[in-house]
Amino acid sequence: MQTMRLRNIGPIRRAELSFGDLTVLVGPQATGKSIALEFLKLLIDKGHVHQQLTRYGIDWSGKVDNFIDAYFGEGMHAIWSATSEIARDSGKVTMKQLARRGRATKTENVFMIPAQRVLSLRNGWPRPFADYAPGDPFAVRDFSEKLRILVEQEFGAKEQLFPQKGRLKEGIRRLLVEHVFGGFSLKIDKVASQKRLVLEHGGDPLPHMVWSAGQREFVPLLLGLYWLMPSARLSRRGDIQWVVLEELEMGLHPRAISAVLLMVLDLVWRGYKVCVSTHATQVLEAVWAIRQLQEAGAGPRSLLRMFNAPETQLMQGLADGVLNKAFRVYYFDRETGSTSDISSLDPDAESDLEARWGGLGEFSERANQAVADAVAAAGCSK
Repeated sequence: MQTMRLRNIGPIRRAELSFGDLTVLVGPQATGKSIALEFLKLLIDKGHVHQQLTRYGIDWSGKVDNFIDAYFGEGMHAIWSATSEIARDSGKVTMKQLARRGRATKTENVFMIPAQRVLSLRNGWPRPFADYAPGDPFAVRDFSEKLRILVEQEFGAKEQLFPQKGRLKEGIRRLLVEHVFGGFSLKIDKVASQKRLVLEHGGDPLPHMVWSAGQREFVPLLLGLYWLMPSARLSRRGDIQWVVLEELEMGLHPRAISAVLLMVLDLVWRGYKVCVSTHATQVLEAVWAIRQLQEAGAGPRSLLRMFNAPETQLMQGLADGVLNKAFRVYYFDRETGSTSDISSLDPDAESDLEARWGGLGEFSERANQAVADAVAAAGCSK
């Protein structure tokens, strides 16, 4: 799928998205970014979604309103009206088609890491799909189930999950150790035969509830990325072609965000098409800088220096691959309900939306102006 168009769906009046290797969605809360990303998964993975819902006893009886609530979450049927429209590439798709049961399939092409990922761990262990309320969004339940399978089956015999040789490039592991885990390791522990994830340093395990907010947000993200990066020798996971990641910055220090952005670029380098929603200026700063490096014909070392990443052979290969990828940025406007392509991120653009990066640069601009005005006024009063 190259393009997606949405009309009159919840807060979205008109959204037109053409996807790059990395596509970034920005805009205020409740402007439809999550709805758009969930529709992306549904359009591509309808068969898998139906299979999972049916497997766990969710019956929408072919009714559109019931299906919307089962997939997007309880009460979300209100986003759909008689004027709502969906299209992918050159063809329209009706909601009745998406709700109609088709051929069941295990094939899944989109891996989605939702904004609510912190809910996937209860007492330090991933929750199964059926542990959630029937009205909870599919994306959260499905992600949590994948983490459960990962830690119980793929990691079942392993005690230490991070850092782990063969998982992630060494340069990225080092940045995560320093900026996210602070020297702690992530391990599987047992208390009265009950498994749990703990952080450990110096032999004393720290349970989930005493982790920092950033660590609680990051660990489910890390495990999801582990699933997408089976080993350092394999590029991709099975049939997965797309990765959707919501608000990667939650709870993280700017240095940690840089490390996570490198992981996102690693996904792009591996050949996944990646879609990210964000409220972090730092994400757009990285995209803007990469585009400038591309235009300047810069080499991989320039990109690695930007992230303060080690210039190992593997990391240079990653950076070199990223510099040949396509980047797109879209702004979701609350007032108009429409999207704007601001991919150039040109500070001198005629459009305020593009020049101010969809509002993410407004505070810095106002702060600078306030300080400049105050300094000028103080100089005149002397």
